[in-house]
Amino acid sequence: MIGVSGDRKDLVQEIYLNAFKYLPAFRHESKLSTWIGQIAYHTCLHYIKEKKLVYLEDLPETDMYTDENDNGKLPRELTGILQDAVARLPPLYRTLVTLFHQEEMSYEEIQEITDLPEGTVKNYLFRARRALRADLLKRYNKEDL
Repeated sequence: MIGVSGDRKDLVQEIYLNAFKYLPAFRHESKLSTWIGQIAYHTCLHYIKEKKLVYLEDLPETDMYTDENDNGKLPRELTGILQDAVARLPPLYRTLVTLFHQEEMSYEEIQEITDLPEGTVKNYLFRARRALRADLLKRYNKEDL
């Protein structure tokens, strides 16, 4: 969610301290990783709002979503291209794509972390995938991908 490396390092430290501070409040109603993910997500949100960074840029409106979870392996060069494209996404989209496709979390787990309704998570994932596709097609020929 945070682009500047130095800021990320500071936030990781803050997230670690918050997780340690609130560990006695952990109620075992979800996985520990989900609980820490929620702390990380909200800490980053707070940082973004505090610094007045752009959180969601020009979100197109749509109510459609798809569930395109392709478990196939990509060649290394395509993986690098895709990682660069994901890094260019707005923070929320980048977070959702990372949690769903890289961390392989379920919609319910993502919902717990982000406090977004499940339908919104699905919708934003659709938008993020569409934005990725548009970005990749703008930068590369379809045959190159």
